[in-house]
Amino acid sequence: MSSSAQLPEPVPALPPGAAASFASTERTAVELGELFRDAGHELALVGGPVRDAFLGRTSNDLDFATSARPDETLALLAAWGDAHWDIGKEFGTIGAKRYAAGARGGARAGGLAPDDVVVEVTTYRTDEYDPASRKPLVAFGDTLEGDLSRRDFTVNAMAVRVPGMEFVDPHGGMADLAEQMLRTPIAPERSFDDDPLRMMRAARFAAQLGFHVEPATAEAIVAMAGRIEIVSAERVQVELSKLLCAPEPRRGLEVLVDSGLAAHVLPELPALQLEIDEHHRHKDVYDHSLIVLDQAIAQETAPDGVVPGPDLVLRLASLLHDIGKPATRRFEEGGGVSFHHHEIVGAKLVAKRLRALKYEKAVVKDVSRLVELHLRFHGYGEGQWTDSAVRRYVTDAGPLLERLHRLTRADCTTRNRRKAKRLSDAYDDLERRIAELREREELSAIRPDLDGGQIMATLGIAPGPVVGQAYKHLLELRMERGPLGEDVAREELQRWWAARD
Repeated sequence: MSSSAQLPEPVPALPPGAAASFASTERTAVELGELFRDAGHELALVGGPVRDAFLGRTSNDLDFATSARPDETLALLAAWGDAHWDIGKEFGTIGAKRYAAGARGGARAGGLAPDDVVVEVTTYRTDEYDPASRKPLVAFGDTLEGDLSRRDFTVNAMAVRVPGMEFVDPHGGMADLAEQMLRTPIAPERSFDDDPLRMMRAARFAAQLGFHVEPATAEAIVAMAGRIEIVSAERVQVELSKLLCAPEPRRGLEVLVDSGLAAHVLPELPALQLEIDEHHRHKDVYDHSLIVLDQAIAQETAPDGVVPGPDLVLRLASLLHDIGKPATRRFEEGGGVSFHHHEIVGAKLVAKRLRALKYEKAVVKDVSRLVELHLRFHGYGEGQWTDSAVRRYVTDAGPLLERLHRLTRADCTTRNRRKAKRLSDAYDDLERRIAELREREELSAIRPDLDGGQIMATLGIAPGPVVGQAYKHLLELRMERGPLGEDVAREELQRWWAARD
């Protein structure tokens, strides 16, 4: 070899954390690489698994890119895995699952075990957006480098060719990873025009990884924020949910608001940036909401706890609990500011927004209910609640009670230590009262002492609206007085019946 010959650049050495992470996936990657190579195709581990390996993280979900076309990939994975699917075939993606050695040959109830492996293999591709369409147009490519150029950010545009384990980084992803920076492989304007959802992903990765958005990329998001409206609500919702369930959602939310994206996907959030009056007599509701979110997250529990984190419902309710304030703000005589009934208005706004984002009905119902109830506690410390009031609080919260506890406590952001302690002590007292009543009564399922059949038998009536009215009357008595017993309940029912004539 002549002295002037250009030597190939060495493959970057893996740091210990990355080496360990690659070691856990190398067997699968090499095995698949050999399978595809023997069939005449290229295969490379790409995207998140490569990025995470350099961050010292492991994953059982592996993403690959290949020169094989979808039908060819399907045939290879069908022979390799214990299960496979082609739901993403339109976009060139085929998935497969292989169970741990002891579970081969059949599905396992209860999901994946730690040693199970899920792979998705996607044909090299480029995709663009038709300005009039919400779906990407897919064109299959021929090279790994071309495929990597269409990735969202350089830190996700690194690959490892298999089976040779050759590291490929044509866009400087390793350097950006070291800088904790999000930058597009190609001009950000072109990247975001091809797929506007990548702007949302910038916010999501800021929340997931704690990275910052490179200035030129950030400027492009500001300039092109309106382009996000071409993306379907379902795809936006998925990104927003991932952002909120990330380790640092506040960072991602700030990217959404500062860039102008939030004005298009969650306009109620930037609307909370109310002007603070000249005397600073009320808080910046936006900043308060982010603090409440942080404090609610701190109260989530371990996986076996009552509110295991990340809890999407609690996080959405914490972030949006005050979105009714802009619509209800009133300046009072003397310089005061009021937000009367903002919890009621806010609950309706939350339900409308979450439905627009195509959240499932249960999420919409639970989040809007928490927003509606988040002020119910206030006033408890001003005077002793009756047992009836405590029963109503528990009953109205229903299965959301533990979340409501955490939302209410998180909503205290005062810097006045004395006031904060007073509120905390009052809520401690309320939880103690609830526990005491639970010992005496079945608070989790409060119902009248007589059921519908017993009501009809006692009054000698047939099914109809009157039975419901009687049931409601007995339920009110149960709330006010606690368990009555069947005999007393019958006496009260007959007294109510006689009073109707």
